[in-house]
Amino acid sequence: MDKKNTIIGGLLIAAAFASFYFGQKFAPPPPPPAPAATAAAAAATTPPATPVASQPAAAATGTATLATPAPAAAPAEAQITTLENDYLAVNFTNLGGAIRDVALRKFPAELHLRDPYIFNEHHADPMLAFVDFPGLDQHTPYTLVSKTPTEIVYRAVLGNQVEVTRRYTLVAQPDETHDPYQLRHEVTLRNLTDQLVPIPRFALSIGTIGPVSETVYGQKIATGLSNGSGQTFVHRTDLESSGGLFGLGAHEAKTTVSTGGAVNWASIDNQFFTAILTPDQPGVGLITNRLKLVAKAPDDQRNAYGLAGAAQFDVKPLAAHGETKLGFSLYVGPKEYRRLSNSNVFKADQDKVMQFGFFKFFSQILLTLMTWVHSWLPNWGVAIILTTLILKIVFVPFTIAASRSARRMQKIQPEMQAIREKFKDNPQKMQAATMELFKQHKVNPLGGCIPVLITMPFFFGFFQMLPSAAELRFVPFLWAHDLAAPDTVAHVLGLPINIMPILMGATMIIQMKLTPQPSVDNAQAKMLKFMPWIFMLFCYSFSCSLALYSTINGLFSIGQQIVINRMKDDGDPATHPVSADGLKNVTPRKGGKR
Repeated sequence: MDKKNTIIGGLLIAAAFASFYFGQKFAPPPPPPAPAATAAAAAATTPPATPVASQPAAAATGTATLATPAPAAAPAEAQITTLENDYLAVNFTNLGGAIRDVALRKFPAELHLRDPYIFNEHHADPMLAFVDFPGLDQHTPYTLVSKTPTEIVYRAVLGNQVEVTRRYTLVAQPDETHDPYQLRHEVTLRNLTDQLVPIPRFALSIGTIGPVSETVYGQKIATGLSNGSGQTFVHRTDLESSGGLFGLGAHEAKTTVSTGGAVNWASIDNQFFTAILTPDQPGVGLITNRLKLVAKAPDDQRNAYGLAGAAQFDVKPLAAHGETKLGFSLYVGPKEYRRLSNSNVFKADQDKVMQFGFFKFFSQILLTLMTWVHSWLPNWGVAIILTTLILKIVFVPFTIAASRSARRMQKIQPEMQAIREKFKDNPQKMQAATMELFKQHKVNPLGGCIPVLITMPFFFGFFQMLPSAAELRFVPFLWAHDLAAPDTVAHVLGLPINIMPILMGATMIIQMKLTPQPSVDNAQAKMLKFMPWIFMLFCYSFSCSLALYSTINGLFSIGQQIVINRMKDDGDPATHPVSADGLKNVTPRKGGKR
């Protein structure tokens, strides 16, 4: 039965890895877009907030119905105005009175190029533009009221009834309470009439995002919101058609996902960069749209698609000649944990945009430790190596205890086999004799699992943290040009040759040969021998920083195991083998007494 369960477990693991790898590759392609769909028209797929024209006429006396302005005869040409500091160049457009795009000056768009990375470069909607709000949206020309090096103000009038003033402020010099990647935005709505004017629910665009490279999986592109007690994220893969896992969870492609509930902050991000909108008063929902960013790309090309997000808000009716002011903070910058976890600037849970997952506690510890090491030795490759070595040194006592237990377990395998043969028809006696054997040799049957149980959460913490650490993007180390990407050195027959994962697999194989294997089950032994190859294939296309961590971890473990294997086990009190016959005294008598 044990062999059968082991074989089934191995097959399920292999099937899970295969499904993970091939599910992305062979999932059914998304349905073709409408013939008129283009990148510029993609914004039209955004589900509307309640349009002005659809608002019913007010029944109460003294309440004005908000009129819809007549459409312009021809679209106006956009006028671009820029606010900038040492970190950002924010380009504003008078069409919508919002942010056309943001250039991140500290981060190049591509390796070895100086052009900055552009957030919202696809321009489906300007960031912070009203979405599907006729008379105020991205098609509405706003008047530029004023402009200083740190502030810009736009104005528009809706239907001769409501004056809308939009004020943007950019931090010139960062301090303890202001981050250089943050902007402050205020919207003032003023009633120009003698009557109560209702304002329909509206949405503000958070931006449009696409993948940072052609090799990135879709789950690295997402929108998210926090309601104060938890976070909800919508990934691009959630909107793509999927065959599921063996048919489970299969679904067709979606164009829109609406997420209701309070919005303490809303975000849109890819692997390394994010935009986070934080309103002074919570919003009421988040709209996520899947749209085609590259109009001429084939429909089955996943990275031709991106996401657009918009946060929804409700505003109380405006009293006669009254006004209301809405305030927002917008962060547009890198996904850096040490920055987003700064409680003097950001809300307590905004670092959750990093999406570290179930092992977030370990990811946060590792990234904090790695950042601290980097502050002393400004080389991220060395920081990863030293962080790995610090962890291994901390875990040395646990590893030594587990290795000794494994050696003792291997030593008593012949006696355990004799016990199994002697008491094969009496499981109770077999268990009692086995436990007595363990006690005599000071063997902890779970001792060999302790290092795995301790180190595996840190491995998965590294796995979640390293691929999305903006600090590692385009950072070279040894032969690798980018620690956040595979360290491909050549291609053979179209297949990439990545050195770090190969080294990782080699160290795992050597480590397994040096580590005592207490099990004599052939099926288990074969599955263990197969595991290094599974891990190598699993990590082959991921960032080489993960393979670097695993390789250093393996090299340290090899040296440590060589030392342990040469150590004398003076803690084992049993100096002579114990036969099954010698254990006859441990057979429990009736009543449970010996």
